[in-house]
Amino acid sequence: MLLVIDCGNTNTVFAVYEDGIEKPMSHWRISTNAERTADEYAICLTQLMTLNKINIYDIKNVIIATVVPATSFNLKKLCHKHFDISPMFIGESSTKLNLEVRINQPAEVGADRLVNAISAHKLYVGPLIIVDFGTATTFDVIDADGGYAGGIICPGINLSLEALYMAAAQLPRVTISPPEGNSKDNNSIRVIGNSTTTAMQSGIFWGYLAMIEGLVSRIRAEYKHPMKVIGTGGLAELFAGWSSAIEIVNSELTLDGLRMIYNYNRAIMEPE
Repeated sequence: MLLVIDCGNTNTVFAVYEDGIEKPMSHWRISTNAERTADEYAICLTQLMTLNKINIYDIKNVIIATVVPATSFNLKKLCHKHFDISPMFIGESSTKLNLEVRINQPAEVGADRLVNAISAHKLYVGPLIIVDFGTATTFDVIDADGGYAGGIICPGINLSLEALYMAAAQLPRVTISPPEGNSKDNNSIRVIGNSTTTAMQSGIFWGYLAMIEGLVSRIRAEYKHPMKVIGTGGLAELFAGWSSAIEIVNSELTLDGLRMIYNYNRAIMEPE
């Protein structure tokens, strides 16, 4: 079995794949903590796998992507100490991506964005725009041949909400949703809030939706070719439901990409 680890700024996702199977047997999400030790990771994983009737000793291979450098040591130690495995690690020269990064400083692109590019091109061809709703909201442009052409980085919606709450003493915390009473089905969509809460919800939700639609439109105009738009990350489904700008939602895009990269490297190391 293959263990895939995707460590983001907010959450770390673990997924287990059986050999030759494209869908994960199970996947789990825990909060990212740079101080979490290898033993703490092992305790979490053992309990989660046991609940899903997966034997931890059946894990024979691991691949890791992290955008939090401080987690690298303990994630690697987890693999060495508790699985007796040397993991593939995105960003190390021994792990090949088969991806051309066409920007001025290729090393600056986050591991998750490169993995998403590989996964999206394999699944949907291209050219593509990938909108990833994470701690940051990113827009990545993938050429027709799969090359990484560049992108846009914006503050994530939860980050914006937290900044608004922290900076303005009289503003409450609000949920990320269309203001109450809005419905796509009965033409009752309202942008003007009639209370502080609905005004904030409207600003966050419709403001973010306008940003997504506006940036997608500008990228397409600049690229000058038809482009599919793929949404991923926790809030992709919510925003895709209210806008035609996002055509496909795939919440497992990064996990799929890590599995693909593992299979590609295994094929290189073990040619038929």
